[in-house]
Amino acid sequence: MTQSERQIYLIERLVTEQTQYRDIQIPSDETGQKTLLRSLLNVRPPYPIGEDFLTVQDAYLQEETAQKGITDITDLTPMEPCIYLWRGDITTLKCGAIVNAANSGMLGCFVPCHGCIDNAIHTYAGVQLRLACAEMMKEQGQEEATGGAKITPAYNLPCAYVIHTVGPIVRGVLTETDKSLLSSCYRSCLKLAQENGIKSVAFCCISTGEFHFPSDKAAEIAIRTVKEYKEQTGSKIEVIFNVFKNADYEIYRKLLG
Repeated sequence: MTQSERQIYLIERLVTEQTQYRDIQIPSDETGQKTLLRSLLNVRPPYPIGEDFLTVQDAYLQEETAQKGITDITDLTPMEPCIYLWRGDITTLKCGAIVNAANSGMLGCFVPCHGCIDNAIHTYAGVQLRLACAEMMKEQGQEEATGGAKITPAYNLPCAYVIHTVGPIVRGVLTETDKSLLSSCYRSCLKLAQENGIKSVAFCCISTGEFHFPSDKAAEIAIRTVKEYKEQTGSKIEVIFNVFKNADYEIYRKLLG
């Protein structure tokens, strides 16, 4: 199959899977098809699906990521020993684990084509990620607490694992509790990584953006918590601070010297 043929196949399977989508008209242009496919993947509940679908989906997503370009941690230059700063799409980063800024339900973003990192990670990992998260949360029996973290395979992403953490939502004035919970996110992720033998982890800007944590304060907490953890535990884990916006890059660059 060509990439275009895979795209049409996946759309057709998804629109016939649920009755409310069966009358959707598939756009004739590639951009429209990509948008529709991503939307269908985003809204799909965590239902099992056949291996034939997964085979095509996996080939499609891996090719999409390859076309965007994969960045390997071995090609990055550290700002400090074992600490990196990288601006780019975290779904294209090849390292031990990437961190997902999740919500307490841990099932990913269901809003079609939403711009959050949760949406991007679930989109390019494939439907297996939501299925794995649903099973994990079913076993847990309750939503994930703020400051906690869970780990899953990364499926079609170039990294090996995804660590999902729930950051604090800032409502109005930033509080000491907000700061403590954000620090807990970083510690929880590092602890999970260490327990699973992961040698490198890439952190997104947890709780900024949709959760309204001030970017400068979040960066200060992120760097301080990582350094404290490494000093206290003697961990040699490599940490990448991943940013997408130039403003965030400048904040981290200044803090890291």
